[in-house]
This record gives sequence, C-alpha cells and structure tokens, in this order.
Amino acid sequence: MDPELDDTAAIDDTTVPHDYSDESSTFGDRLVLAREALGLTQKQLAGRLGVKLKTLRHWEEDRAEPRANKLMMLAGMLNVSIVWLMSGDGAQPEFADSMTGTTIMDAITELRRLRAEQVRVMQRMEILEKRLEELL
Repeated sequence: MDPELDDTAAIDDTTVPHDYSDESSTFGDRLVLAREALGLTQKQLAGRLGVKLKTLRHWEEDRAEPRANKLMMLAGMLNVSIVWLMSGDGAQPEFADSMTGTTIMDAITELRRLRAEQVRVMQRMEILEKRLEELL
C-alpha cells in the first residue's frame, strides 16, 4: 500500500451526505456531493486519482483547488461536467442509494472506459506539450 494514500485515522465518510444547496455551494461542496453520489470514500477517490489523501481533503475543504489535468480526471471519474464542478451550473449527480444495481454497474463500466480514455488524452497532451516546448 502506498504510504501517501494511507488513511489510518479516517472514518467512513460515505454514510451521510453533506448538506448541499445550489446557492451557497462551493467547489469543495460539489466535489463531496459527487464523490458521495458514487459511494466513494475520500481514500478511494484519492487512490484512483493518484493524489495524497491530504490533497483531496484540501480540495473538499476549499483550502486548495486541483490543477486542470486533475480537474478533468475528477469530472470524468465522478461523471459530472467540469462546469458543474467549478460553478454549480447544470445537473447535479444523484446519490448512489437511489440507483439500481444495474445502473451502478453501467456507471462503473462507463467510468472505467472514460478513465482509460482520459489516460490516452493525457498522454497525447504531454507529447504535444513537449513538442511545443521544443519549438520555443
């Protein structure tokens, strides 16, 4: 187990949805809502994103914001739009306990497909960035 992702002091944070209202929500509030909608713990999401648990907590507490590449990964993994995640505009996710087993499996399958696609896009972006740097 990656020691940076170790969370021995964490509690199960998926049991009770956080309070949420469109008018006063922050990026962190929406991130928590989307994570909980998929039934993920902070530790699980941090591991899937490849970030430290502390980093994810800072995002959820509005003490920091992710870089663009992590923001894109977050939106894809959480099946929400970047616009909704950043501003709250658009449809918000439904909570996992209101989904049927088939819907959850479909969502997981789509999430895995999007994650693989995201990796390919990020690799292509890195290649393009290197080419641009060489031109400078």
